Amino acid sequence: MRTLTQESRAGLYPADMLRVLLAGNVRFANNLKANRDLQLQVQATAQGQYPGAVILSCMDSRTSAELIFDQGLGDIFSVRIAGNVVTPDVLGSMEYAVAAAGVKLVMVLGHTACGAVGGACDNVRMGNLTGTLERIQPAILRAGAGEKDLTNYKDRVAAANVCVSIDAILEHSPIIRERLASGTVGLAGAMYNVSTGLVEVINACAYVREVAPESAMVEIA
Repeated sequence: MRTLTQESRAGLYPADMLRVLLAGNVRFANNLKANRDLQLQVQATAQGQYPGAVILSCMDSRTSAELIFDQGLGDIFSVRIAGNVVTPDVLGSMEYAVAAAGVKLVMVLGHTACGAVGGACDNVRMGNLTGTLERIQPAILRAGAGEKDLTNYKDRVAAANVCVSIDAILEHSPIIRERLASGTVGLAGAMYNVSTGLVEVINACAYVREVAPESAMVEIA
């Protein structure tokens, strides 16, 4: 499987790119990783890169977007921070990916059993981490009442936190809003299950215009 090129990426709509990622996740979850020549990809991307998506995910050691979506060198931008929260620096990185590098999809990826979300639910105070966890507080309100020591409650907060991050992107990034409105870029929230390896798109915070029919999805090969 070859890495994305300028030509192959140009043929993808945002909805296509989302399907490429989800197909890769199915391969990952079923231990059917695509065959890649990584050294060939090093050479192919040495003079330039044409990623199809930028993915904001948690720093959790189990949530590497490249692995979860079975992508190779040069295929995605990966932005990682505890709790997949949106900060000015995170937004700047995403805007670079959209406006300068030409990605087709922006994704916020949360996950089950998130330590940052658990810390926010438990009101943990720890140095500079305190400010990071405070960004998750709106998700706790959004998720509603629940027993904070229950795993399913914290996973519900983690899903709400994805939508909070999506809202923050839409509120604070005119660059992404404009491209979303034009249909040149899609924006999606999703949750990764650390027990099954599967990713599920959160329909309530997915803004991916369906320009091409599903049958037109291009597999990068």
